[in-house]
Amino acid sequence: MCIIFFKFDPRPVSKNAYRLILAANRDEFYHRPSKLADFWGNNNEILSGVCMCMHSHTTVHVWRSKANLQDSGLDMEEGKEGGTWLGISTRGKLGALTNYLQPRQETDTRGRGELVTHFLTSDMDSLSYLKTVSAEGHLYNGFNLIAADLSTAKGDIVCYYGNRGEPEPIVLTPGTYGLSNALLETPWRKLCFGKQLFTEVAEQSQALPKDALVAQLLNVLNNEEATNTIILLDADGHVTFTERSMLDKDPSHWETSTYEFTLQS
Repeated sequence: MCIIFFKFDPRPVSKNAYRLILAANRDEFYHRPSKLADFWGNNNEILSGVCMCMHSHTTVHVWRSKANLQDSGLDMEEGKEGGTWLGISTRGKLGALTNYLQPRQETDTRGRGELVTHFLTSDMDSLSYLKTVSAEGHLYNGFNLIAADLSTAKGDIVCYYGNRGEPEPIVLTPGTYGLSNALLETPWRKLCFGKQLFTEVAEQSQALPKDALVAQLLNVLNNEEATNTIILLDADGHVTFTERSMLDKDPSHWETSTYEFTLQS
């Protein structure tokens, strides 16, 4: 099961509060080749999985733990190269994807990972983009897509569309959400339990040092999934992106990378 928990508040009353806290697991593609998160795109403005042809050295502040830039996940499965499930750009565009659980996968469909990549590289706002996607939703196997604009004069805008749900995307109200391999907020037991733990940690976020907050969020996700990702966005537009990835399908062998940058105003 892939799971994404997130809490957002575009205008937090406290300067110590986070505008966005996101914690996500990716575990459904053990057999599919992918690469660890890194910067790519024009001027290295996008942080997500990265394919070798896109890679270049980033010019923003980065530090990594045991990281190998040659092994930086865009999807690398043949025919679906260049897709990603989660990414954020220095322009404040964030995209996140989960697959929708369905009895049988159609083979003659588009790769769903392109939905995040196209948003991160486009100039469209989140709602307009999801409206475009919804018009072609039938061309894909089941998916859920979160698209957000986090660096706008209007404040943070987070939108959702699932091609197995309502025909139109929606703009989410500030709050806490959980998304797995069903529609947004579907009360599956694992999702409800994880959301409770996530909420408890998020409510303590102002009192915790950032490293401790990341550690506690990773602990919420600590169920031996293939990849754990934490994204924090503070009131000043500073982003902390931490990825913890299982190596060689070995639950005792993990690699952790952390990146920090400030959104472009």
